[in-house]
Amino acid sequence: MTQTAHTHAFTPGQDGPLKDIKVVDMSRLVAGNMLSVFLADFGADVIKVERPEKGDDLRHWREGGQAVYWKVYGRNKRSLALDIKSEEGLTQLKKLIKCSQVLIENFVPGGLEKMGLSPDVLHALNPALVIARVSGWGQTGPYSHKPGFGTLVEAMSGYAYLNGFPDKPPALPPLAMADMIAGMYGAAGVLTALRSAEKTGVGQIVDLSLFEPIFSLISSEAAKFQATGTPTLRSGNQSAHTAPRNVYVCKDGKHIAMSGSMQSMAMRIFDTIGMPELKTDPRFENNDVRVQNKDLLDEIIQSFVSQRNQDDNLALFEQAGVTAGPVYSVADLIDHPYVTGREAIVHVPDADMGSVPMHNIIPRLSASPGVFRRPAPTLGEHTADILAELEHIHLPPESK
Repeated sequence: MTQTAHTHAFTPGQDGPLKDIKVVDMSRLVAGNMLSVFLADFGADVIKVERPEKGDDLRHWREGGQAVYWKVYGRNKRSLALDIKSEEGLTQLKKLIKCSQVLIENFVPGGLEKMGLSPDVLHALNPALVIARVSGWGQTGPYSHKPGFGTLVEAMSGYAYLNGFPDKPPALPPLAMADMIAGMYGAAGVLTALRSAEKTGVGQIVDLSLFEPIFSLISSEAAKFQATGTPTLRSGNQSAHTAPRNVYVCKDGKHIAMSGSMQSMAMRIFDTIGMPELKTDPRFENNDVRVQNKDLLDEIIQSFVSQRNQDDNLALFEQAGVTAGPVYSVADLIDHPYVTGREAIVHVPDADMGSVPMHNIIPRLSASPGVFRRPAPTLGEHTADILAELEHIHLPPESK
């Protein structure tokens, strides 16, 4: 592979718009790390509080012998190895919390309370603290006591029921989708709560379930069910609402995706495939009838696409202004002109792999962009430095 993606050196001296925010991240695996990497990318001092013997479980998700997930989602953070089951470790944690603005945790609800760190205790220690509590099902409700993995949420939320083909079982996503979406919602929730704390001096709890964020993506299904009385059936790559919309195989075995979700675009597709007569065909003349006859319409488009290689199809449709694009794997993307021109993927230095390709910092802020300050830390890499920073922090006697 030829690396043409942009290489970013780490610049520890730079900061970002969240430089005055200290985050104590006690979470493990995906959702909490997704939340905290967003804050870290924009300058927050995110301190991962990790078990000395094992660290964050994300460190142990390996591909090709490398902790690739940790390298990506652990970037810009510091690692504090701390035995919080010991009296000394718990005291150090309380000191850290006292001088921080945010705490992130993803214990089963009640976990903080069992440690003697209920929100009431934490807010007595630090009244402006924002506490992000990540769980499968939320801090309240009949499922609050249950452990929640993304897989269970993706299944129960209605997402898997919608995903896949009608003649196949429901399909789970091939990635930690529920966790990732929850992490992004969590970052928005934390920033909103911080804004409130700035004005009032009073912190609050961000109750973040995995279920509700992924359900929000398909919540129109509830309204649709009320209107129609039936849940939407899996439709593969087709759409229940517009046609044509599908993935089509080209002569060379590669694929393109196409969408004619606007009336004008559907008419343009018909002209481009050399069948303008479809524009007045009662089976295809408007979206309602196209959806009813989408299988037949897909056969017509597939017949046209199958006569040309992917590149030829793309060139033809682009020239005609048709909304069609390639189906790519990451292997196609690494050196793609769009990706390199946009710097969507950047290479950062890595002690194990030489460099690691990963997503750039998003979104892009014109005046106060995020920065790559440090690579994902080794377990406990910053323990001595962080504990030294806490030496001047004093707790009231009842908090020790």
